[in-house]
Amino acid sequence: MTHPFLDLAPLSAARFASIEDRVARLLHTGQDVVIMQGEALLPLEGAIRAAAGPGTTALNVITGPYGQTFGNWLRDCGADVIDLAVPFHTAVTAEQIRAAFAERPEIDFVSLVHAEAATGNTNPVAEIGPVVREHGALFYLDAVASVGAEPVLVDAWGVDLCVIGAQKAMGGPAGVSAVSVSERAWARMAANPRAPRRSYLSLLDWKERWIDGGRTALPHAPAQLEMLALEACLERIEAQGLDAVIARHARAAAATRAGALALGGGLEPYVHDAADAAPVATTLRAPAGTDAAELVARALESDPGLPVSAGGGALAKEMIRVNHYGPDATPATVRGALVALGQALAERGLAVDVTAALGAADAAGR
Repeated sequence: MTHPFLDLAPLSAARFASIEDRVARLLHTGQDVVIMQGEALLPLEGAIRAAAGPGTTALNVITGPYGQTFGNWLRDCGADVIDLAVPFHTAVTAEQIRAAFAERPEIDFVSLVHAEAATGNTNPVAEIGPVVREHGALFYLDAVASVGAEPVLVDAWGVDLCVIGAQKAMGGPAGVSAVSVSERAWARMAANPRAPRRSYLSLLDWKERWIDGGRTALPHAPAQLEMLALEACLERIEAQGLDAVIARHARAAAATRAGALALGGGLEPYVHDAADAAPVATTLRAPAGTDAAELVARALESDPGLPVSAGGGALAKEMIRVNHYGPDATPATVRGALVALGQALAERGLAVDVTAALGAADAAGR
């Protein structure tokens, strides 16, 4: 019995390398790109453990839950960690980064999340990157949620380690991810005696066994179906044009925010300033006296497939999240979410205007 998935010819090293090259073009970088055979947490953790250790002084920016995770990994590596935490309804500024360097000039590593889908904010990396490079620190960036939804310019921004995943705005698979690595970052890893070796987390293994050998022999069998899915999503982005994909996400975000404001019922954007709002997800503060998780559950009764969820952890009672990324960055998704949320609010006796919400969303999303 044959099957179109099970009977595929093995993925060649040349094809694997060509997919890496397409990722490099997506990130606007001439750096090495390594495609890791797992979800984005694999390179996110692997890059930190390779580049940080005792003697590292890390500035860890916290604008959401992933920033908190990075700080934990950095401490576990033995780094001296300085947390720069800002309220989750806003974004960090280049001035705050510069002030941190002035206070602790020995900082030599900066970790930052570009867009926090969990909290709905995005950070101004184009402004922060030059500040980090001016001080000579290694710059680690989580662009998992932002890539495909907003520009990610690795070389122009001076990013040394940029991790991406395909499962959000790229509209691709969750089982593979990638990291771009600068020469400075490779040198930092090579000098770190605690950098993972002979490990699934090891970036140095990939460099020595794959990149240094001219990318002619894969170090192990790749996750073939996930690699082909990644290739397909890259092809789709290239066919549509990256600028068009980014613009589609921006329209969806603008439409969701405008529609939520016009809906009424006490619903309001969680991220105060629209300039700080991420294009992949719009987070909303539930009306006073309501429970966000209960409202979401009611909203999903009409359409369980809507990309609407409650906030994670402690935010579950107060935050509603509309995930308009990848194939869901469309007017239909936005309209469906607004209608469902409007019905849930109305059932609680709150005054809403769904017609006004849809009109505002349509106008903002043009």
